[in-house]
Amino acid sequence: MHLCWVKIEICAASIDALVGAQNLKVDRVEVCSSLEIGGVTPSLGFIQSALHLGLSTHVLLRPRPGGFVYSQSELDLIFEEINVLNRLNVQGLVVGVLTPELRIDRKSMERIRTSFTGELTFHRAFDDLVEWRTEMDCLKSIGVNRILTSGLANSVTRGLPILQEMVLHAKGQIQIMAGGGVNLANAQELLSTVKPDAIHFSATSKESLEPQSFFSEERLVFDSLKAKKLVDLCRNFS
Repeated sequence: MHLCWVKIEICAASIDALVGAQNLKVDRVEVCSSLEIGGVTPSLGFIQSALHLGLSTHVLLRPRPGGFVYSQSELDLIFEEINVLNRLNVQGLVVGVLTPELRIDRKSMERIRTSFTGELTFHRAFDDLVEWRTEMDCLKSIGVNRILTSGLANSVTRGLPILQEMVLHAKGQIQIMAGGGVNLANAQELLSTVKPDAIHFSATSKESLEPQSFFSEERLVFDSLKAKKLVDLCRNFS
């Protein structure tokens, strides 16, 4: 049967991924750069490329790799970027700000919510939290639209039991988007046991690009066949 209740989001860090997402007609893309380090804020040109392709474009705001306790100067940069993205009319932001005690930085998140009228996704900074139920209630009250989470684990496979609890606790008041290690081996179990509002994946394979070059790097490259199989699995799940 056609799976109508789950939205599909591709995490896109390359033009190939954007084109693949367009061809597969997924619900939205999270645009970022440098997936190899967990993703950071993408370039303006890349964001505009996603918009020009007609994609529902949700932009990762992460000024650096590592954790999500930001300095004032890093927060200032995030708000400068929000000003730019407002002018571009992007559909959504993907962001997360924590306090040194690993609680949600409510003041910063409220300011982000006030500064941006589109959709807000609180990303996997959620998996760093000490007590997720109280913090989910905090995000509900702020008006965040969804949470991207692997269930407080390093992958959705390990986080399945907590993800189930999260969907129940959300009570339809905030969307739960499962992401982090989603692949063809675990997607069906994830959909059947958790029933998330959305599923998030990058569909990448590790490759060494230009191995003959002194500057060769190992990168995560969009795999169009893997992406198609994952999208088909989601849409035809029963």
